[in-house]
Amino acid sequence: MMRMLKKFLSLVIVCVLLMSMFTACSGQEVKEEEKKELIRLTWYQIGEKQKDADRVLEKVNAYIGEKIGVELTIRYVGWGDYNEKMQAVINTGDQWDLCFTSSWANDFMQNANKGVYLALDDLIRDTEMYQNIDPRFWEAATVKGNIYGVPSEKEITNMPMWVFTKEYVDKYNIPYETLHSLEDLEPWLQLIAEKEPDVVPLYATKDYSAPVYMDLIQDPVGIEYSDGSLAVKNIFETEKMQKTLKTMRKYYEAGYVNADAASASDDDSVKRFVTKGDGQPYAEVTWGKDLGYEVVTSPIMEASITNASAQGALTAVNAESKHPEKAVELLNLINTDLYLRNLLNYGIEGEHWEKVEAPEEELQAAKGKPYVYEYRVRLTEKSSEYSVPYWVQGGLFNTYVLENEPVDKWATFKQFNDTASEAASFGFDFDLEPVSAQVSAFRSILDEYGKALYTGSVDPDKYLPQLLKKLKGAGVEEVEKEMERQAALWKKEK
Repeated sequence: MMRMLKKFLSLVIVCVLLMSMFTACSGQEVKEEEKKELIRLTWYQIGEKQKDADRVLEKVNAYIGEKIGVELTIRYVGWGDYNEKMQAVINTGDQWDLCFTSSWANDFMQNANKGVYLALDDLIRDTEMYQNIDPRFWEAATVKGNIYGVPSEKEITNMPMWVFTKEYVDKYNIPYETLHSLEDLEPWLQLIAEKEPDVVPLYATKDYSAPVYMDLIQDPVGIEYSDGSLAVKNIFETEKMQKTLKTMRKYYEAGYVNADAASASDDDSVKRFVTKGDGQPYAEVTWGKDLGYEVVTSPIMEASITNASAQGALTAVNAESKHPEKAVELLNLINTDLYLRNLLNYGIEGEHWEKVEAPEEELQAAKGKPYVYEYRVRLTEKSSEYSVPYWVQGGLFNTYVLENEPVDKWATFKQFNDTASEAASFGFDFDLEPVSAQVSAFRSILDEYGKALYTGSVDPDKYLPQLLKKLKGAGVEEVEKEMERQAALWKKEK
């Protein structure tokens, strides 16, 4: 009997061991299967890859893998190379799912019209982000009646500013708040040139663009902000632009502009008196943080909502993506999830930044306002190893504000957007198809001449006629006529 009991017990133990081994193997297989089931998405973004980008992405993937079953690859492309790189990616049929696009980089309108991007209407209508984002951003993202990009909700207007180094403003008692036009700067540029030989009076880079008074619906063709008649013009044929180019040339020849402006990348170490920025409320705080010293600003012109400004930052989905639903699900999560958005924006909490509680009196004063959070961000010394353009990946309103910013910063942004005036042409959806061949040549021509002309590096009397001739040869007049025809119909139907 005892012998039989021992045999029975041995048999039980063997069975238990076998079941454990099977369970372990099954668990391992399940885990492997789960890993295999992750949907892999590739996202092209503008901006230089940061030192800690891979470590941040590892954290991102751990979170989104658990949340929505996605594993993300981000391909960073430098500012100056993005247009060329994305054209190559698009034309060669490389596999990708999402990309940054805008009115000024990786041309949103052109690519949407050509069918590069996916129409998102059916995928976004029931999402939280669609309900949350200002409808005017969605209007600007609409081409031929369909939405082709998810906007980064930020300032909606075109708001160019002069950005002055406060040190020199204070030192020479410069009335910066009264300086708006390019011509207004001249006596103070001269003063800085004479008194501060180590300082660049007007700092410009290859990304510098002249102040523009038009909605450039298809650069360089557009409609002036306040022109209710919707007269279409080539901006380089306008008196304002020609005057601006001549003034910049005058400043360049006087030594007020850095000699390498047409080819220079922004270098924070360069001492400068003034530069141009495309701003928003509290922009001076962000710029000051990036530069490492205080700046003050003055608006160049009244802010206006244009198609181009509302298309300032979008994320599009590849029309050939194998996983469009997951791509949209990811974008919705980024634009609604505080943890994920701040991780992408600031990096790893505890390493690149840390939470600090907002003062109770500030929170009470902001009570009832939207987008007010109980925490603010204190950047650490390691923050320089992960510093990304905060509007590339998603909207701003679900990010924490910096420690030295008001807790109601985003509420102020929203109020600013709500009260901004619309340009006469806002909402005009220009169909590029009839002139797509002509428009496709504009980018390379503008890249060839624009940087040199805008920065004053070449004589506009000599090079502007060359630019106009090339644009004419590419069919700019046909584009103007087609835009005039469509604008007239749109105005009639409004």
